[in-house]
Amino acid sequence: MMKVITGTLRGRMVQTLDGEATRPTTQRVKEALFSAIQFDIEGRRVLDAFAGSGQLGIEAISRGAASCVFVDNSREAAEIVRKNTTALGIGAVSTVLCQDTMQFLARTTERFDIVFLDPPYAAGLLEGALVATARLLNAGGFVVCESDERAELPETVEGLTLYRSYRYSHVKLWIYR
Repeated sequence: MMKVITGTLRGRMVQTLDGEATRPTTQRVKEALFSAIQFDIEGRRVLDAFAGSGQLGIEAISRGAASCVFVDNSREAAEIVRKNTTALGIGAVSTVLCQDTMQFLARTTERFDIVFLDPPYAAGLLEGALVATARLLNAGGFVVCESDERAELPETVEGLTLYRSYRYSHVKLWIYR
């Protein structure tokens, strides 16, 4: 279980999956991430790609995002996101899709203001997902990537430029605009 940090859902608990298949973003990293983007969330349309428990999208909704699309290829992960959004009363502004995230990124015509990319570290999907995401952003939008400490991402990707990067223990955060 993880806790929503602040906003309308502050203090509410989010269920996470058991086991190592899904690695939830730690509270410390989540706090740092949302401190970095806190003034850019209100009214925004969010994509939580590789959603896992959905905690990043849920935190964004709690902080005023207009809506979130959650995508994960795991049936168990999609089900836990559905349970979380229902339990938190945010089902009306949430869309949960159980499908291959890379295929979703390649095929969707939807547009977003904020995209969270947090694929399994060992899968090697982050840079490809970042490339695929660039065309999905509305003007003024941005992408937040999470990786392990060994990952290296380019300064520019498909018209996106690295705006900031942070390191927290063994985790890196990358913000592209």
